[in-house]
Amino acid sequence: MLLEGKIAIVSGIGPGMGRDISLALATEGADLVLAARTKERLDEVAEEVRALDRRVLCVPTDITDDAQCTALVEAAVAEYGRLDTLVNNAFAQPPFETVEATSMETFRDYFDVNFFGHVALTKAAIPYLKEAGTASIVFINSMSAWRMRPFFGIYTSAKLALHGLAKILAVELGEHGIRVNSVHPGYIWGESVKWFFENQAEERGLSFDEVYEETASQTPLHHLPGSDEIAQSVVFLASDKMSSSITGVSIDVNAGQYMR
Repeated sequence: MLLEGKIAIVSGIGPGMGRDISLALATEGADLVLAARTKERLDEVAEEVRALDRRVLCVPTDITDDAQCTALVEAAVAEYGRLDTLVNNAFAQPPFETVEATSMETFRDYFDVNFFGHVALTKAAIPYLKEAGTASIVFINSMSAWRMRPFFGIYTSAKLALHGLAKILAVELGEHGIRVNSVHPGYIWGESVKWFFENQAEERGLSFDEVYEETASQTPLHHLPGSDEIAQSVVFLASDKMSSSITGVSIDVNAGQYMR
């Protein structure tokens, strides 16, 4: 297994990406620390991890609270004695508004989750990741860092800031054996995208399948990846065997929807 003996923290546990990242890491041998604000979500994913015969610790955490970020990391190390991987997956979807129409309070609130929370959690983890000898930090980013679309002002700004953070951390932490990389999904085939397509179909007088095919046809593979597929790129970046010399990289997992 690629991650046998590794300890990983995954933030933003939920029914989609957080769950699938956790199960992918556990399948490859990692023991996990799961973090999210909702305890029920943590417990549900934890049961699936245990079914894979891996250890798991649930720590309800609001990453916008610096003290809770510190407590999460300290709980992980107290439980397992080490930390090898941090997956920064938490996010909140801001309202779709122009920058002009968005209040500064709204900007700050969503930056707290989508950027500053990741800074706080990463800063708390760095001293322990240094002790591991070889370690990995993975940021789950978005196509919104590359595709400029109206009404995505807060989200795009936060994701571009996160992209910059990953790059500078790769430079600063490389000498300590810590690799820092990002995953940029396109459309993620799951409940939220299905809901969006259903609304599009109703508004435009099309069938659900027509909306899906219209979007999927924009990719060379005519396919919208599910979060379970995207999770495999996180395993790759977490693995010392598979990505030992990869740092400061952004991997686009999007079936070729956009190419850079």
